[in-house]
Amino acid sequence: MGELHHKTQQEIDHLYKQHFGKMVAFLLRFSKDIDLDTAEDLVQDAFAAAISHWEKQWPDNPAAWIYSVCKNKALNKLRDDKKMLRLHQAPEPEADAISYAGDFPDDEQLRLLFACAHPDLAPKVQVVITLKYVVNLKVAAIAGSLGMTIDGVDKLLLRARQRIKEEKILLVTPAPEAMQQRLPIVHKIIYLIFNEGHTSAEGKVLLREDLCEEALILTKAILDSQMGNIDTCALYALMLFNAARFKARFDENGELLDLEQQDRALWNPDLIRLGTHYFNLAKGPELSSYHFEAYIAYLHSTAASFADTNWQLIAQLYTHLLPNPFAELNYAIALYYAGERNSAFEKLFALQRSAFMNSYYLLNATLGKLYMLEGDHAQAAVYYSKTLDQTRSAAETNYIRKMLSKLNL
Repeated sequence: MGELHHKTQQEIDHLYKQHFGKMVAFLLRFSKDIDLDTAEDLVQDAFAAAISHWEKQWPDNPAAWIYSVCKNKALNKLRDDKKMLRLHQAPEPEADAISYAGDFPDDEQLRLLFACAHPDLAPKVQVVITLKYVVNLKVAAIAGSLGMTIDGVDKLLLRARQRIKEEKILLVTPAPEAMQQRLPIVHKIIYLIFNEGHTSAEGKVLLREDLCEEALILTKAILDSQMGNIDTCALYALMLFNAARFKARFDENGELLDLEQQDRALWNPDLIRLGTHYFNLAKGPELSSYHFEAYIAYLHSTAASFADTNWQLIAQLYTHLLPNPFAELNYAIALYYAGERNSAFEKLFALQRSAFMNSYYLLNATLGKLYMLEGDHAQAAVYYSKTLDQTRSAAETNYIRKMLSKLNL
């Protein structure tokens, strides 16, 4: 019985991840008398009902079962609110008595995605509601993904729900021209989601790699729907190149590895080929930041070795991403490996004059590493030691301690 319960819970969690946001939107369209909070409660109740019902008998069409329960619970709620007799309420459907016309059309998730890219919402709100209603993550998972507290996410969602309710953000489909106008916002949301997954992954278990997968799925859906453009192709290529290198980021002990230490045999050649295909499709007269980032990622992904990487071209490409302090940091690194060591250090020291960047883990870790390569172990230790108070990542902390131990100071 316990084994069956575990299987049931897994299947329900999978359905939740696929359909939660679409079910909420379905109920909002089903009746103007159902508000967002009520719709979410009804969907949660439907999933709770599934746990007890499906232990006895598994339905032929689980998604249809839950949609039908949602609809019936909505009818019951509306009838209760109108003080109708309980005998008129729709009963909970039996597992073998489901009739449902079908699932949402394939573009429903995209409709929600573009709705969440409402230009009047702050970028962080756009990301959080996308994770909740499009990616269908629960609050605890959103908090873990974004480095927020559960209470912080709840408060943000509370404020967002009021805005969603007032402006019918999840209900009104943007006009075609508005969807095109929102495409750059959608790109930013997707890339933020991908980067959260990419930077949050630690050790042998890549905890948020699923976020990267969701970002890739959403981007491919935009391309398949013909709503994308060359920027979408470039973004997709960029994420594919980065995803191709996931498995090599950590060693067998879960220790973080520098790019030059990674086993390139573990890089995924299929993803690199696919990324190259979409990178070629991204050609056009006007290039976005995604194009330059994708080109840089392409050069890294296709280099035979770290030493064979075309650092001169990579440095040149980074100039198109300036001014941006994070691009400036990577530009300095590329200059160093391209042989322009003095220019590299000058740019890194300039970045230190920014209070924010001076407290940024990667800037000080970079200075520590470059001083180590220069043979100045005392200075390397100074910068590596600074980073210990600048990261909460166990993988990064372990990496720094390993570097400090190599300095023999």
